[in-house]
Amino acid sequence: MSLLKHVGTIGGLTMVSRVAGMAREMIFSRVLGASAVTDAWFQAFIIPNVFRRLFAEGAFSAAFVPMFSKRLNGEGGIDDARSFSDDVLSVFLPVLIALCAVMMLAMPGVIWLLSDKPVDPATFDMAVTFARIMFPYILLVSLVTLFTGMLNSVSRFAPGASFPIILNLILICTLLAGNYAMGALGWSTEQVAYGVAWAVTGAGVLQLAWLYYWSRVEGFRPRILWPRITPEVKRLSIIALPAAIGGGAYQINTLVQLYFLNQLAEGSVSYMNYADRLNQLPLGIIGIALSTAILPTLSKFVGGKNKEGADRIQSDAIELSMLLTIPAAVALAICAIPFVTMIFQGGRFSTEDAAVSGGVLAALVIGLPAYVLVKVLVPNFYARADTRTPVYAAFISLAVFVALNFAILTDFGVVGVAYASVIGAWINVGYLYAVLVRRGYYTIPLALLGRIARQLVAAAAMGLALFYARDLLTGWYSAGLVARLGALAVLVAGSAIVYFGVAFAVGAIDRQRIAALTKRKEP
Repeated sequence: MSLLKHVGTIGGLTMVSRVAGMAREMIFSRVLGASAVTDAWFQAFIIPNVFRRLFAEGAFSAAFVPMFSKRLNGEGGIDDARSFSDDVLSVFLPVLIALCAVMMLAMPGVIWLLSDKPVDPATFDMAVTFARIMFPYILLVSLVTLFTGMLNSVSRFAPGASFPIILNLILICTLLAGNYAMGALGWSTEQVAYGVAWAVTGAGVLQLAWLYYWSRVEGFRPRILWPRITPEVKRLSIIALPAAIGGGAYQINTLVQLYFLNQLAEGSVSYMNYADRLNQLPLGIIGIALSTAILPTLSKFVGGKNKEGADRIQSDAIELSMLLTIPAAVALAICAIPFVTMIFQGGRFSTEDAAVSGGVLAALVIGLPAYVLVKVLVPNFYARADTRTPVYAAFISLAVFVALNFAILTDFGVVGVAYASVIGAWINVGYLYAVLVRRGYYTIPLALLGRIARQLVAAAAMGLALFYARDLLTGWYSAGLVARLGALAVLVAGSAIVYFGVAFAVGAIDRQRIAALTKRKEP
């Protein structure tokens, strides 16, 4: 496997998606701002997205891909794999329909649990209605994940990495249309928010059609049969349930986070969303891309008892992730307020809103390397069909997160919620790595630790340069579009030049290993 090639494909398309998502949030902040309406919309949007990331993208992929790959590469070949996927689809679909029906009926109770304080009845009703409109998205995108898993098993990563772009483009068009309607037709922010909610579900239909098309191109013919709980489907369920919790610690924290954010002042949910959008950019491009790319190969090496190959893939993933994540975290921390100002400020999103969101971002990115490492380490357990250990790590992390929020919420507010999430994430990483070492699955080589230390040196040099450079461009951050883009380009390009220049100078990059990665063929 050429890890760089697959990560480049997934990461490149994910970057396009995240940039489109950033554009979506820029327009969202200007059209709708940070208010009770946006708090209600973001809260409703987070609920199906958390379920999607937990049970579809995370848990399902972790359980389905190794099992599907085993059948595809076994004696039965594509026919055996097709039969397995048809059985899964036939059981999966009615379960998803039932989940959507139950959740939509129970939505008032769900929103109440996440608020747990007196709220304006109109805002409460908005949140419930928004969530009911958008929750069917989980059904659509879960089926998308099934088809994505099939395609990933044959190393066709592009269709699965590109489908989020569809959602972002649909929402951008809807927001622009809503902005026009507000000016020309006198629509309220509430009416536009309802339109955007319907657009989410509509985008899910288009995403499903996109992945279904590509699955047929690759020779798969998904069929819905009479549901049968076969031994393979039962095993998939047993693996996926704990994987949903273990691989989704970050998403569980996101859901629990809503409870604490709802205890704070109006706009807190929106501030966290805008900050997390920037935090998610490197997390998606680096962490999710690596996690997706290494799981099939790790499963192959572990199944073949090739420890050397498995260790090599794990080390490559850690080195690449830290090489890119550490500088991203440092840059986002030092330039948090300038970045938020450049990207989001304008329209109904004020200078004060940007300052608060920037403070949240500066705290949140301290945990960025940890969020990425969780994504990189968890596949080592999934490749061994061990989904219990990530569950324990997730529960420990969640317990710490909840305890810290109760302790510091009053004093630190929305920034305190970010710090609690960061500490929980680092504890999650520590536990996962300690178990890998204790069981003899993997230990970080000393040479790799040395290069990571040198990466920190390079990131420190970059951070120092950014600290002085950011103040020289102060007037550009809230100026016109061209000035903002110019300031952003100067900061990003300058950071990259300093970081990679110092990294090469101090030996933070293994040049021979990078060359080998780019040339190696599939094993």
